[in-house]
Amino acid sequence: MFFDYPYKKSSKLFNPWRWLVLLTFAITCYMGYKEIKSYITPAEALVVLGGHEEREKFAAELAKQHPHLPIWVSSGSPQHYVQKIFTTRGIKSDRLYLDYQAKDTVTNFTTLVDELQARGIDSVYLITSDNHMTRARIIGEIVFGSRGILLKPISVPSESPPEPIEKSIRDGARAILWLTTGHTLSLK
Repeated sequence: MFFDYPYKKSSKLFNPWRWLVLLTFAITCYMGYKEIKSYITPAEALVVLGGHEEREKFAAELAKQHPHLPIWVSSGSPQHYVQKIFTTRGIKSDRLYLDYQAKDTVTNFTTLVDELQARGIDSVYLITSDNHMTRARIIGEIVFGSRGILLKPISVPSESPPEPIEKSIRDGARAILWLTTGHTLSLK
């Protein structure tokens, strides 16, 4: 009887509901911490997921408001056209880095992450269309987050419907695959 009391009390520690609540609390705290850190950490660059002229024009206008930030455009419109968009808005070409290695949203991030990290960039404005932002954030949190780079998402308004959640799940899995193996399973 003497030994029954501590045993019964300690068995409550292994209640799965308590662990689920504790895990949920921990994840919520971590996500809140990341949001607060992202909010107070100033951006050190603009990253534009290219492919839509509206994104590049929006980024050029934002770059005017942040004249000290370098701008990376990943696989956007043709190079001469992107340069024209930025130069007509007064953005000097020495701030503009055009990267055409990416074939899709996952590789937008995987082809830039090493360059950004090498330059000591810890926080970026992520610019993409509002209907594309959920998937971009999932991938970016995995790929850029693995190197300590915070995302500060800025959505460009679009008239397109939101992407299906399946694309976000698929590309999130591809980002995790890249994180663990260095490969993304190209879709094209």
